[in-house]
Amino acid sequence: MMFREVFRFRYTALALFFLAGCTSSPRTPAPVETRGSSPKVSVQAAAPVTEVVKVMPGAENAGKPGYYTVQRGDTLTRIALDHGHSWRDLASWNSLPNAHLIEVGQVLRVVPPTALVEPSGVVVQPMGGSAEPATAPKPVAAPTPAPSVNDEGLGFAWPASGSVIGGFDEVKNKGLDIGGKAGDPVLAAADGQVVYAGAGLRGYGNLIILKHNNTFLTAYAHNQSLLVKEDQKVRKGQKIAEMGKTDADRVKLHFEIRRQGKPVDPAKYLPAR
Repeated sequence: MMFREVFRFRYTALALFFLAGCTSSPRTPAPVETRGSSPKVSVQAAAPVTEVVKVMPGAENAGKPGYYTVQRGDTLTRIALDHGHSWRDLASWNSLPNAHLIEVGQVLRVVPPTALVEPSGVVVQPMGGSAEPATAPKPVAAPTPAPSVNDEGLGFAWPASGSVIGGFDEVKNKGLDIGGKAGDPVLAAADGQVVYAGAGLRGYGNLIILKHNNTFLTAYAHNQSLLVKEDQKVRKGQKIAEMGKTDADRVKLHFEIRRQGKPVDPAKYLPAR
């Protein structure tokens, strides 16, 4: 019995000693030795990203009368047609090294360099290529009523003998559609010069554009074949193409008259049949 009591006392004392050691203040972790040294990482603030904005050719003239800003889908031929000039003229006035390369946002001169642009936005084209001095104004005469249609003495003739199958509409059809058979002759509506002959204008197929003066252009579209070349002079009634259906749903001639680039109703300028 005595032995058991002594054993129990010793066991209890050992247990208390062990617990006291466990509840003492935590030991400081042993230092960890690092063999070798890690490379230093230098963190620097990222340089601000500066967006480079491309300045388009002619941007300083954007919005000015006599200038046009290129839109998506434009071609030089289309711009020239819409402003009543040859694409070659536009290429020359804007010093374009390649007329096939124009960019969206580029600003092009669409009036001759010798033209005068009034503050009102009216373009005054001097006759004979030179402007009168601004210091010598002429007396202003009383305005006279203008005729409803003025073709400036060109006397437009029908470009084909077929019947009209599509009338003029400023939005949907910017000219007349004249029916016929493949190979029918297409005639120049007035004396002029070929300023375009090709198939580079979407929606027109094989196209010829004639310039008659500083006011009027005529266009002949969807031809089967073209019989004239650019810069060639033609006479009224001369066969310039053969009717076809390039870029069209049927054989026809699409004929336009443009006055200062704006489509006008050809029926008002052509003689009654």
